[in-house]
Amino acid sequence: MTTHPFPHLLSPLQAGAHTLPNRTLMGSMHTGIEHLDRPAQRLAAFYAERARGGAGLIATGGFAMNSEARLDEHGPMLVTPEQAEALRPIANAVHAEGGKIVLQVLHTGRYGKVANLVGASGIPSPINRRVPRPLASEEVWRTIEDYVRCAELAMHAGFDGVEVMGSEGYFINQFTTTRCNDRTDEFGGSVENRHRLPVEIVRRTRERLGEKALVMYRISALDLVEGGAPADEIVALARSLEAAGADIINTGFGWHEAKVPTIAYLVPRAAFRAAGARIKRALRIPLILSNRINTPDVAEDIIASGDADMVSMARPFLADADFVRKAAAGRADAINTCIACNQACLDFIFNNKPTSCLVNPRAGRELEFAQMPPPAARRRVAVVGAGAAGLAFAVTAAERGHGVTLFEAAPQIGGQLNLARAVPGKSEFDELLRYFRTRIADLGVDLKVSAQPSAADLAAGRFDRVVVATGVKPRQPDIAGIDHPKVIGYADLLSGRRGAGQRVAIIGAGGIGFDVAEYLLHDEADPAGALATPEAAVLKFHAEWGVDLANGSAGGLRPPRPASPSRSVTLLQRKPQKPGATLGLTTGWALRARLDQLGLKTIAGCSYERIDDAGLHLRVNGQPMVLEVDTVVVCAGQESESRLATELRAHGVEPAVIGGAQVAAELDALRAIDQGTRLAMTL
Repeated sequence: MTTHPFPHLLSPLQAGAHTLPNRTLMGSMHTGIEHLDRPAQRLAAFYAERARGGAGLIATGGFAMNSEARLDEHGPMLVTPEQAEALRPIANAVHAEGGKIVLQVLHTGRYGKVANLVGASGIPSPINRRVPRPLASEEVWRTIEDYVRCAELAMHAGFDGVEVMGSEGYFINQFTTTRCNDRTDEFGGSVENRHRLPVEIVRRTRERLGEKALVMYRISALDLVEGGAPADEIVALARSLEAAGADIINTGFGWHEAKVPTIAYLVPRAAFRAAGARIKRALRIPLILSNRINTPDVAEDIIASGDADMVSMARPFLADADFVRKAAAGRADAINTCIACNQACLDFIFNNKPTSCLVNPRAGRELEFAQMPPPAARRRVAVVGAGAAGLAFAVTAAERGHGVTLFEAAPQIGGQLNLARAVPGKSEFDELLRYFRTRIADLGVDLKVSAQPSAADLAAGRFDRVVVATGVKPRQPDIAGIDHPKVIGYADLLSGRRGAGQRVAIIGAGGIGFDVAEYLLHDEADPAGALATPEAAVLKFHAEWGVDLANGSAGGLRPPRPASPSRSVTLLQRKPQKPGATLGLTTGWALRARLDQLGLKTIAGCSYERIDDAGLHLRVNGQPMVLEVDTVVVCAGQESESRLATELRAHGVEPAVIGGAQVAAELDALRAIDQGTRLAMTL
């Protein structure tokens, strides 16, 4: 008898009247695809590819049930039969692939960027300057009916059911807690009253839709805000929702205004598992666990332990639509793993761009990539440089049938990715390199490491095309004493070739400078290797960020216990503005907060004069200063390594130049992988 490599993850699950083929949910996420041309066709292709790849259940991004509920003035709504018909191709496409899909019904409440903002009370969110208008009691009942009507329309459009979004601090969540509910009517005050809104939505939705519809509710299992719900209220709500007719409970963690990261790379895998397990023990219906679950082995362990019946993975299905299919085939090594960087998913959404994925540029662009014609002929291609751009190009070109030889000067692939993976919290880059190594082997790419072909060799006629992906080299600033023994470059530090002293100055406060600060302070904060096991990493994270998984206090918070590193680190930049402005929108705040905890000092508006035995001499606002440091780490940007491209042109060969070799802007793996992939698609 054949056994699956992940027997619990891949076993079927009964949820109400529906039998799900496995225990994976592609969780809901904002995609921004709704704002593009042909949105239904694009979403149909997007979700169908995930259904074809084996997702057990799919939840769409949120749809508002009335104009007050939208995230912004252009947010997607489902309020008319015509809108339902327009969505029918999405459900049909998923069903054609054998999948199941529910539509998420979302009211953003006080988070909305709309003119007619409403909420439980007139208490604004700290992340939205707009003040909500409290809904009158009869308006709340009308909104409940709007939820039910939206669910009816979803079924009319062919969806298998709905997910009622009651987590992350949105509208329903705002009613369930005292943080932003000061009402005195039947929707405020007592726990029963504050739970009336979600319970009535689920009860009436079940009554209206009947037993065949899948009704899923996403509960906030840990609010992570002051005035949030304590554990007993969360469990009580889950039980009431079960009694009201919910088929399955999904979990969310942390309101959007919470000051604790919940999905960024800084968060250990399955960091909130225990909070979900507490709810699971109180229910008879299935429970789904979410947040930072990105590999089948982690998912298998969660389900096998009984902590949850199912796992939600949103971004992992962006990274690899075939996640489940590969796991079932025993090819977990071939999964393109989500690295929790947020750069092309959440950061894109906050910049009003449709979502995609750093490690998989095809995500969200399925129609665009499908329209690229197959290659007219097989080409022999040389790729020089196995960093992010070179790897993406080599693998994609080989997938399209070209013969690829990949040269790398170092003994291993990865280029600057090997520096990134040394930064605490960014070890997920190990997964990306594992993926590329697997694809290189599976596709038969001729990999030559410790190899530096000359321009003459490449121009000798063996190759039809030469791609230069030689990356970057660190820029050396013009500072007197830059060759002093206490000066080291970031590459030497992160590669482990050189170490740093106890008093360190970092020149340059871009992304690399902050990564170096994290590397230096983390080294001191964890001298005994407390992160050696996943369990220890989770406990350390909870202590540093003040997370109370027992949730005895409202909101699941306790006083944080940050580490106390002995190393002193000062981060410097020439620009007068506050350092860290260029960090990622949805991860930068957490990194800055963590480094503040660890005692990082920052100085802006610097001019550097010299480095000598006394330390780093500089001026700040015209005033002289000496930093008495043992080490000066230079993170002053990069320059393109373009010598090979110039030499090739001298030999009459016009190469394609990609990645850092073309533009030396930070360590931009997002741009490099996208560029390498797209060039290979046009070859």
